[in-house]
Amino acid sequence: MTTTTGTAHTGVPPRRTVAFAHLGCEKNRVDTEHMLGLLAQAGYGVSADESDADVVVVNTCSFIQDAREESVRTLVELAEQGKQLIIAGCLAQHFQEDLLDSLPEARAIVGTGDYQHIVNVLERVEAGERVNRVSAVPTFVGDEHLPRYRTTSEAVAYLKVAEGCDYRCAFCIIPHLRGDQRSRPIESIVAEARQLASQGVQELVLISQITTNYGLDLYGRPRLAELLRALGEVEIPWIRVHYAYPTGLTPEVLAAYRDVPNVLPYLDLPLQHSHPQVLRAMNRPWQADVTGGVLRRIREQLPEAVLRTTFIVGFPGETEAQFQHLIDFVAEQRFDHVGVFTFSAEEGTPAAELPDQVPAEVAAERKHRLMALQQPIAAQANASWVGKIVDVLIEQDNPSTGEMLGRCARFAPEVDGEVRVIPGASGLCAAPGTMVPVRITAADTYDLIGEVVGARAMVNEALTALRSA
Repeated sequence: MTTTTGTAHTGVPPRRTVAFAHLGCEKNRVDTEHMLGLLAQAGYGVSADESDADVVVVNTCSFIQDAREESVRTLVELAEQGKQLIIAGCLAQHFQEDLLDSLPEARAIVGTGDYQHIVNVLERVEAGERVNRVSAVPTFVGDEHLPRYRTTSEAVAYLKVAEGCDYRCAFCIIPHLRGDQRSRPIESIVAEARQLASQGVQELVLISQITTNYGLDLYGRPRLAELLRALGEVEIPWIRVHYAYPTGLTPEVLAAYRDVPNVLPYLDLPLQHSHPQVLRAMNRPWQADVTGGVLRRIREQLPEAVLRTTFIVGFPGETEAQFQHLIDFVAEQRFDHVGVFTFSAEEGTPAAELPDQVPAEVAAERKHRLMALQQPIAAQANASWVGKIVDVLIEQDNPSTGEMLGRCARFAPEVDGEVRVIPGASGLCAAPGTMVPVRITAADTYDLIGEVVGARAMVNEALTALRSA
């Protein structure tokens, strides 16, 4: 986490400094930022440096075993440093009183639907209480009035449009950790987007568990298309949508992607598998019948679409033939970006009790084979961008070399590649948080390389294109 020590200018007498440790997904990050905002508003100092404070709030992840182990390791390390701990997030929601019983340094636990109470929790801890602030069923969803102290770069912000999930995939513990879907009103989302635009945000990433189901609980039908059109009026250059389920990519939604200039044609579809029997075992039986048609429709209506997906290999009962079906599917579809995970048996999920668990070494070998297949596909997709001029959002610079690191629209923050930018013949540089035109000069499997293009070169290239048209 990149938060620096600071307090809000509220006229409230300064209080002690509280350190934060953030783990997990971008939804957790938004929750962390709201807790930071609430504490800063109440006069507390906030810091990412645990040495600054006796009390550390750890916003934990409990999605899979590896995430739980990282969360526990962080808690133990901080406890050994003598820190008092407030455990927030998914681990707190998952294990509740067990954490207080097993970790004396844990002074409070705060559930995923209770982070808005962080100031009260901290005040009670300071008064000597041990606090359990975990609702049995999370129901809270924030709005544009909730204070926020951002921890990402000034240019990129995540905006949570809904919380929770109504699906019950056999492998997933998210509904238990975050409750059923709760959408925010369109007006609230647009209001927060305008706030972020006024702070200089260049890229807004819309997040929820199933963003294509946005609004179903609130309006009686999904309203992602209407939300995207409303956000088209906000002055933010890039709006990116994460987690688009195939069933929600209706013609109306794809038309909004196509028609709204600042909505990027970037679709992150967590498909998980391709074989109908595996999908049925995953409790995703609807997917097998729609995926192929949706992918064809995307490519017809959005020929510039960048497609990202994730798969689970080694799901219980997955045969070699079913895995080969997935291999063939990936070879045929040629996604731009693919993430592969080995199955993790999560206690309390139906998949953990399924027969025919696949040995870990077999799952790992399948992951390796699938990624080996995808790498040349990704490299070829990147190579097709060589020679193009694209906007690049600069995120880091190196004054000693003049090089900069950034991303073009085909790369989402933290999960995809980067663009390494050199000043080129123009000698032009750019500060982090700004967008510059870059001619792509080279590509590798995951990243692109390019040089900043001056205004004169852009005009000349535009004239050449007009003459040849």
